[in-house]
Amino acid sequence: MTEALDAVRDSSRRPDEGGRPASERHVPVLLAECLDMLAPAIEGPGAVLVDGTLGMGGHTEGALDRFPGLTVIGIDRDPQAIALASERLERFGDRFRAVHTTYDRIDEAVAEQCGPGARIDGVLMDLGVSSLQLDEAERGFAYSKDAPLDMRMDATSGPSAADLLATASEGELIRILRTYGEEKFAPRIARLIIRRRDDAPITRTGELVDIIREAIPAPARRTGGNPAKRTFQALRVAVNDELTILERALPRALASLRVGGRLVVESYQSLEDRIVKDVLRRGSTSSAPPGLPIIPDDMAPSLRLLTKGANKADRAEQDHNPRSASVRLRGAELISEWKDLS
Repeated sequence: MTEALDAVRDSSRRPDEGGRPASERHVPVLLAECLDMLAPAIEGPGAVLVDGTLGMGGHTEGALDRFPGLTVIGIDRDPQAIALASERLERFGDRFRAVHTTYDRIDEAVAEQCGPGARIDGVLMDLGVSSLQLDEAERGFAYSKDAPLDMRMDATSGPSAADLLATASEGELIRILRTYGEEKFAPRIARLIIRRRDDAPITRTGELVDIIREAIPAPARRTGGNPAKRTFQALRVAVNDELTILERALPRALASLRVGGRLVVESYQSLEDRIVKDVLRRGSTSSAPPGLPIIPDDMAPSLRLLTKGANKADRAEQDHNPRSASVRLRGAELISEWKDLS
């Protein structure tokens, strides 16, 4: 872990292409709204919040500034993000603690930092790819610039997007593009990927963009934004196993909360939001048969929803931070011991 952080610390400090220090690249989405929702659970002295998706530390910085008695455990799988956020948040001393892992291991991180059996006061998850990963072209997440086809959130381990394209069958590629990207031209794109990789490995984002552009009919390319968007999303989700991690993380996060603790989640695409919505709906619904005069404790809801549906960014927020345009914000309060109904 220490060697991985040392290896990326210098690159984390470099200015980006616009000349800004790395620690100033991130504008947290709906920061005030997230903190307002969490406030009743984390504003007291000694409160502990887990930021399950630390990124460049914008949400954590806002929370530590606003709540002087708060400690934040920041989880991220990306060593570069850990290094950058740790430098940015150094002024808070031991009120900030970084953990290099995936956020579905939140229960392990809480036990490590707070002791076995400890319960925390709040959990924040800001899902999807981070500003750091999008802004650094060499990470391979963006389709707007040619770069190595990587897409790993933890670039120190696991197969890259290029590895996936080199080894997946046509059927597997179709499944990935349809399931994770909702791409209706998945068979055409997968077929052309197979044909091209038989001639030479596909190792650059620019090569993949050219394949997608050739595979999608011209009329379909004229609407709906960049035609590569859905394929790049699908490959990123598959490479990082994002939806499986989210499905594991939500019940573990809720089980880590004390009664009265709160979970707040920001999602940016329908597949993520659907998972969050389903877990919160099940947790806030009684499992007792209709008409039962007294609801047993083990059938009572565990959650009280804090949003009616999903909150969205208003026009002012979108103008200030364009990445907020697709956000869906949901929250819940734990009102009794979490019962995993999955």
